[in-house]
Amino acid sequence: MTLVVMAAGLGSRYGAGCKQIEGVGPAGEILLEYAAYDAVRAGFTKIVLIIKDDMREFIEKLCSGSLSHLRTPDGKPVEIVCVCQDFSSLPDFFTVPEGRTKPYGTTHATLCVKNVVTEPFAVINADDYYGAEAFRVIYEALKNLAPEGEACMVGYRLKNTVSKYGTVTRGICREENGCLAEVTETYRILSCPDGVIRAEAESEAPYPLDPNALVSMNFWGYTPKTFLLMEEYFNNFLRGLAPGDLKGECLLPPMTDTLIKSGKLSVKVLQSGDRWFGMTYAADRPKVAEELQKLHDAGVYPKTLRVNG
Repeated sequence: MTLVVMAAGLGSRYGAGCKQIEGVGPAGEILLEYAAYDAVRAGFTKIVLIIKDDMREFIEKLCSGSLSHLRTPDGKPVEIVCVCQDFSSLPDFFTVPEGRTKPYGTTHATLCVKNVVTEPFAVINADDYYGAEAFRVIYEALKNLAPEGEACMVGYRLKNTVSKYGTVTRGICREENGCLAEVTETYRILSCPDGVIRAEAESEAPYPLDPNALVSMNFWGYTPKTFLLMEEYFNNFLRGLAPGDLKGECLLPPMTDTLIKSGKLSVKVLQSGDRWFGMTYAADRPKVAEELQKLHDAGVYPKTLRVNG
């Protein structure tokens, strides 16, 4: 099984710096290192990193450092592959408008690995902490997916994924009989001082959200056959963009929602007892560092994930 880590997003709400390579562990570990460590413990034997060009030097050092020492349960080195998400991987029929610098979203990011991933794979964000159990759960589910037409996701509760420092975007999910029935990409979700969580959509009045609603945090499980469906969806997305669009993104939750409703994909919903946390804003960093320190102190992780400290 392969773990695909998306690390090429701009993280515009984070401010200065690159949150995907922000040191938050006791020895300066980045969240990607925890994901890799947990995935390998769960049984994954290959890690594919989707990066942007300006982080290549840092990632190469990481690959030759702590990631190079990862070992599968039977003692073999873990295969590490880096792929750059840039405009060169866009289809020939599409021309990038002048002034566009923003990547074309998580569906495009995932398609960037189609030539190096030929086995069932999980997809995650580089700036999120998902928990060790989540990797074990999705690893077992990936082993049992049909080669075509099936996928899976690890779901989390909305109340555990908001930030007190500003709004977030979440894919709010509706589940039926253990499978995903609908994903609604919901923007400007705010955790209010009175404990209410609401969506502050620009086009309508704010409305409350169920704090226990199931949400996608981009922890998906797919088979290689899904790349064909992704490519078709992404090409249609590009064809539908307005000329000169500088911000439009093709995201995994809406894509998955469309494939479910068209009957092309069935997505099993997986549950994890671990708590998600991540860094949407720079102000989230101290809390993430505190939570990671607690996990090290509790023995979930060794003193450091870094070789030679």
